[in-house]
Amino acid sequence: MTAETITPVGDAEAITKISLYQGSTQYRHWRFSPQQLAQTRASLNLAAVNAIRDAFEADEPGSSSGVSFLSADEEHLLVKLYVGKISQLCGHFRFPEEVEATAVSYLKRFYLKNTVMDWHPKNVMLTALFLATKTTNHPIMLETYTSHIPKAAPSDVLDLEFLVAQSLGFDFAVWHAHRALWGIYLDIQTIPDSPLDELKQAYDAALKHVRASRLTDVELIYTPSQIALACLSLASPALAYSFAHAKLGVTEESPAFGVVETIKSMVTAHGSLPEVEAVREVDRRLKVCKNPEKVVGSNAYIKKREEAERRADEKRKRKAAEVRKAMEDGDPFGSELARGDGLDDDDDDDDD
Repeated sequence: MTAETITPVGDAEAITKISLYQGSTQYRHWRFSPQQLAQTRASLNLAAVNAIRDAFEADEPGSSSGVSFLSADEEHLLVKLYVGKISQLCGHFRFPEEVEATAVSYLKRFYLKNTVMDWHPKNVMLTALFLATKTTNHPIMLETYTSHIPKAAPSDVLDLEFLVAQSLGFDFAVWHAHRALWGIYLDIQTIPDSPLDELKQAYDAALKHVRASRLTDVELIYTPSQIALACLSLASPALAYSFAHAKLGVTEESPAFGVVETIKSMVTAHGSLPEVEAVREVDRRLKVCKNPEKVVGSNAYIKKREEAERRADEKRKRKAAEVRKAMEDGDPFGSELARGDGLDDDDDDDDD
């Protein structure tokens, strides 16, 4: 499948055509190699462990010595469990496929910028799903949403909504493999002598593989069309080859089929939910190694809030003094505005 192309404005000789997907934020910001993914998660984990250890020590010297911090793989295991819970909630609310796939992408992307030791996946998952209902134009009232989820309150979602959006870089549009699969399904019907009686059955089976692929990292590495073709190949190798040969001119010896085989292996090996007991152990340890600055009522949390309030108070006083001086000088707008200097943004109290 080839998406429509867009032509950038510029010198006629320098004009190049790129697909719509290549022009997307997903292509530019959210595609990685397997090595980059592993490095990103390892770096986040290491930074989190160091910061949390320092927070423990600042609160009570020596208190971090007996803490068993989570590894990057253990964090990923916990996130994977909550990817599966998104599917369960979507079934409960009867949300369409687009909402589920988008929420899964949001959750995965969030944890490429954050760690579960700062933000537990449960509330992030609820927020990612609620945000996805809005960005895919299938909104639901917040009170209705949380009333159907045990032990969930509207504040659990609202408190994290901006953080989730910010972690996504406000890149809300997501290109999905299930839509690419639908396109392949339609294209195959135009190929002469295609076995249409087998096609619907193969499509349904391939869609199940697409859903299983959401439990893996393939969407962060490969394009939606590559994933869709691999899932069709899992369901019907003959149909997948027929499509690739007729529409893309690809042969079995082509490197493209090497990519397809790699994706198939990833979906087959990792496209299932983790064992509950393994995740339960990770979650139990998380209660001990969670960042104390995020635990309401802890000494570290209180100190951080006090520091934030102190900085906010200083900022208010500083601005009030500037306004008072401007009024005394007979310039209510401040002389700095006229000169164009002193317009720095010192909004330094929004870290959390």
